[in-house]
Amino acid sequence: MEATVAERGQITLPKAVRDALGLTKGSVLKVELDGSRIILRKNVDDAISRVRGKFARDDHADKGK
Repeated sequence: MEATVAERGQITLPKAVRDALGLTKGSVLKVELDGSRIILRKNVDDAISRVRGKFARDDHADKGK
C-alpha cells in the first residue's frame, strides 16, 4: 500500500488500514521515528476512553428511580 504526502504534509491512510484498526475521525495516532521509518501506533488509551464513553451511566437518570 502507498500513501502520497499532500502539499500541507498530510497523508490519507488507506481505507483497509483504517478499517482494520477501527480508526475514525478524531482517532489519535502516536508518531515515532525509527531511523528512516515512520511508525504510526493507535493510541489505546484514546480507544478505551471512547468505548467507556459509549457505555457511561447517566447518573441523573438513575436518581429518578
